[in-house]
Amino acid sequence: MIDPLAQVIELLRPRTVFSKGISGAGRWGVRYSAFGEPGFCAVLEGSCRLAVDGVEPITLETGDFVLLPATPAFTMSSFEPATPRHIDPKVAPAPTEEVRHGRQDGPPDVRLLGGYFVFDSPDASLLVSLLPAMIHVRGVARLSQLVRLVGEEAGEQNVGRDFVLARLVEILLIEALRASQGKDAPPGLLRGLADARVAGAMRQMHGDPERAWTVAELAQEAAMSRSAFFDRFTRCVGLRPMEYLLAWRMAMAKDLLRDGDIALDEVARRVGYGSASTFSTAFSRHVGQPPGRYARRGRREGRPGARTQVALAGQAL
Repeated sequence: MIDPLAQVIELLRPRTVFSKGISGAGRWGVRYSAFGEPGFCAVLEGSCRLAVDGVEPITLETGDFVLLPATPAFTMSSFEPATPRHIDPKVAPAPTEEVRHGRQDGPPDVRLLGGYFVFDSPDASLLVSLLPAMIHVRGVARLSQLVRLVGEEAGEQNVGRDFVLARLVEILLIEALRASQGKDAPPGLLRGLADARVAGAMRQMHGDPERAWTVAELAQEAAMSRSAFFDRFTRCVGLRPMEYLLAWRMAMAKDLLRDGDIALDEVARRVGYGSASTFSTAFSRHVGQPPGRYARRGRREGRPGARTQVALAGQAL
């Protein structure tokens, strides 16, 4: 059975950039500017406060895991009021050892492992928009274990390091998103997959993107009337069914074009278009440039993640 969540993660192509230990004691606070790339942290022991812009502040406790798919500005602090120290993660130098906030001597009140990675996908912003702004998972031990493995692997220069890190981050993302699936999630991919009827239709679209789907056919697959399915899908996912299908097809097309080894008519066929010209028109309207030019630019510039890794290796949560 096709798994839309795994397909989205695979297409995002996550790559680890940096991870480090963080601790705090006494009265302290740090304010990070918006970063835009995905960030994560796991609380190894103790507790602290996290206030992400646009989201209700939360208390982080031992065993908690937080994922920010497109890290906005946030403040992390002790529970005692403190004027936060401002940090711009895009320009701050990368520390080479654990960062300590607040009182420098004595045992810490909280210890965390945090990190950033990048998505190599050229369509990351569209796919990330289907995820919640913040994912907070409490009490899932395997997430903390995965974060520790990421930290250990990132700190070594073993053979196959990059390959191992890429797979670990993919698993970490899937585990975090799977743990936060539910009908209480905001509209998006996770809420859609938590609804059995909507999830069934999403699996059909992901499993057979070449098919000329209609809303009526998808509604039939979901065993619902056309209008009821349309309303339910739109409410759960935040996009109308055909909008979601178009977005997924264009994300697939960008990925195929970037590889550069597939003829245009074959790309068109794989994403549900009867001819290269029809596909070119749809792609140009959606992306703002024809597929041939997009493919040439992609080959010339290389992977976006590789170009930005140096700039992004500054700070972790």
